[in-house]
Amino acid sequence: MLSEEKNRTLTQVGPGTPMGDYLRRYWQPIAGESEFDDKPIKTLTLMGEDLVLYKDLGGTFGLMDRRCPHRNADMSYGYVEQSGLRCSYHGWQFDQKGGCLHQPYEDTCDPTGRMRAKTRIKAYPVVAKAGLLWAYLGPLPAPQLPDWELFNYKNGFAQVVCAEIPCNWFQCQENSIDPVHFEWTHNNWTLRQQSDDVDYVPTHLQLAFDEFDHGFVYRRLREGEASDDVMWNVGRVTLWPNGFYLGHHFEWRVPIDDHRTLSILWVFSRVPTEQEPYVQEKIPTWYGPIKDPVTGRWITSHVANQDFVVWVGQGEITDRTREHLGQSDRGIVMMRRRFFEELDALREDPAHIPKGLILDPEKNRDVYLPSACRDELIQGLPREQLAAHPLLGPYLKDFFGQAGQPPQVRAAYEEAVGQKMSGAQFFAVHGSRR
Repeated sequence: MLSEEKNRTLTQVGPGTPMGDYLRRYWQPIAGESEFDDKPIKTLTLMGEDLVLYKDLGGTFGLMDRRCPHRNADMSYGYVEQSGLRCSYHGWQFDQKGGCLHQPYEDTCDPTGRMRAKTRIKAYPVVAKAGLLWAYLGPLPAPQLPDWELFNYKNGFAQVVCAEIPCNWFQCQENSIDPVHFEWTHNNWTLRQQSDDVDYVPTHLQLAFDEFDHGFVYRRLREGEASDDVMWNVGRVTLWPNGFYLGHHFEWRVPIDDHRTLSILWVFSRVPTEQEPYVQEKIPTWYGPIKDPVTGRWITSHVANQDFVVWVGQGEITDRTREHLGQSDRGIVMMRRRFFEELDALREDPAHIPKGLILDPEKNRDVYLPSACRDELIQGLPREQLAAHPLLGPYLKDFFGQAGQPPQVRAAYEEAVGQKMSGAQFFAVHGSRR
């Protein structure tokens, strides 16, 4: 359990808070690039800041304060120009770095532009990578935007899947270092939703947690598994500071504010070798529902949706003073301790380089992360072997990651892999077999 003060330290993310200032030193995924195929402007809140994300007529992305510094007009009702965004109230125009390019009437009165030169709007760098838009809200110069190896794999279909979750980011991230929950939240709960007369899946026998540069690796051994099982000798990555890497996909828990989290999945599905060569023209982005529109109940059929239910069920900001942690929570204790160490180090020395940042561009090429299915994703598998693979095979039958995949994305995926999805209501995923 934690004190109320320590719980606030982990969960408060606004400007000037210890955790908020810390997370701002990392690039954060904030939207999908394809969201701007049919619109130039999107409003969003990021770590308590109300912002406007836009794509100008020149194709440049920008992120700026939602309020114009002139008289606080809403910049989301502005209009994009060849360079930057113009306020619809008095026409003040700003570029992606926050500089003022044009103040129509003021420039008429003073052609030297003295006022314009002094006027700025808060703005943050934005970079498009792997179908995602990434923002950096911290002190400059910015670190490298990680070039994770998975982003560069060939012959695969990637998709960006989002949802807004009404709870604090940290309880979402704690899920990333909690292997035992998979047995009960995903395997057994899926079985019990289908029948009361079922045998539970093999239970966990051993857990191990190891820290490395980019986070933690958790390893697990379940009943009936040998010590050479990939989940024991490779494991999965709790990606620092607010991500999760499972070998074939990433998950990020991006704080909207203290009470809401943007969940982003980046899922890569290798096509069967019979479908090669396959080149994806564009990575789609879609937002999935979290509640059944008919019953009003939370959707519990898909893996991410099951996680959403247990995250939100802890409360908007879970009260960690009431916890009773056990042996399965060793990873959570390690992660919390590391965050407190990092926050203390940054407070004592503002020049402290936070954990996992990549500063050297020469070291930012195909950055390796441990993966239980790396060889299969790089080399590929024939359809029959891919279908039988314990980690990758279920994706060849259905997209079980999150509910609500749009028909056009499903059709594009079916064309990529060369077969129709089964359309099942429930899914058998890794760990569900005896």
